Amino acid sequence: MRNSSPVLRSGLTVAVAALPLALAAVPAVAAPGISVSTTGSTVSVTTSSCTQINGSWGTASLLTSSQGSFAQGRQVTLSGTSTSQSAAWSSVSPGTYTVIVVCSDGTTAGTQSVVVSTAPSPSRSASPSASPSRGVMGGVGGSTTDYGTVTLVAGGTLVGAGLLGTAWYLRRRNRPYRL
Repeated sequence: MRNSSPVLRSGLTVAVAALPLALAAVPAVAAPGISVSTTGSTVSVTTSSCTQINGSWGTASLLTSSQGSFAQGRQVTLSGTSTSQSAAWSSVSPGTYTVIVVCSDGTTAGTQSVVVSTAPSPSRSASPSASPSRGVMGGVGGSTTDYGTVTLVAGGTLVGAGLLGTAWYLRRRNRPYRL
């Protein structure tokens, strides 16, 4: 019988040793410099790539599909802090747009496409149904019917008769057999 475990172990050792080299060969993908989001008809962009020069962080531009350059879009000045800068456009009609952010030093922080969809119109529901006036009566077994005194007395009498019959039967069983 052959023992193949040393071969298997050495193969796994080579594979594990080669893994960091293979991962290092894959080029790193740079994260986008901007983050674009939509809420209803408002488009907003956030970045942390720009630095403040002469009191300005930079400018963001919202371009429609028919506009080709930064200058043709709706431009908004970035505002924020050294860790995060942002801009927003309101009353944007539905469609596909491109957001471009250019920092105050002239570098492009990023470009990203965004789709603004129509806001769903509120729908009217059917007329509300009437809810039960007393609801579920917890502890009463969920019953909502109020039975009269006669029904309750009759039920109590049946339960009492059942208890008396059970006691009589058990007492009779305990007596020794007599002829």
